[in-house]
Amino acid sequence: MRIGEALALDRGDVDLENGALHIRARRPSKQREVPLHASTTEALRNYVRLRDRHRPKPTTPAFFLSVAGGRLTSGAFGHTFRELIQRVGLEGCGQRARPQAHDLRHTYTVRTLLGWYRSGEDVNRKLPLLSTYLGHADPESRYWYLEAVPELLALITSRLERLPEVVS
Repeated sequence: MRIGEALALDRGDVDLENGALHIRARRPSKQREVPLHASTTEALRNYVRLRDRHRPKPTTPAFFLSVAGGRLTSGAFGHTFRELIQRVGLEGCGQRARPQAHDLRHTYTVRTLLGWYRSGEDVNRKLPLLSTYLGHADPESRYWYLEAVPELLALITSRLERLPEVVS
């Protein structure tokens, strides 16, 4: 999900019993449900226990709270993310000075696509699912991932070359 979507989550948007998030959007047609991995659901349960112990009487419906008890802001999130990147030793380990939170979204998308291609899945049939999960409004939004990663582009090219109707 996008950082803004995560920070906009209210307590009612997080269903830890069923492992799902309700992503609200300005337009009802843009809202979506995002399933959670069991490990993510458990991590969020742990967060809720800590949050509720430190802020038993919330003054905001926000799911993620700042130290002061208000909704977590993008600035506070960014500061903490940069600090964590530095602590784990990822700062300066790439083309940019440090990874950005949005890189996690990109990595998830690319790994999902690579997995589908490697296992012989009908990727064209599955792309709408990925688009819905990511909250992409149109197909063009996801094609960037297909072109931006050399390994992914090589798998696509290899698959196309095996098709009898494709002229070399």
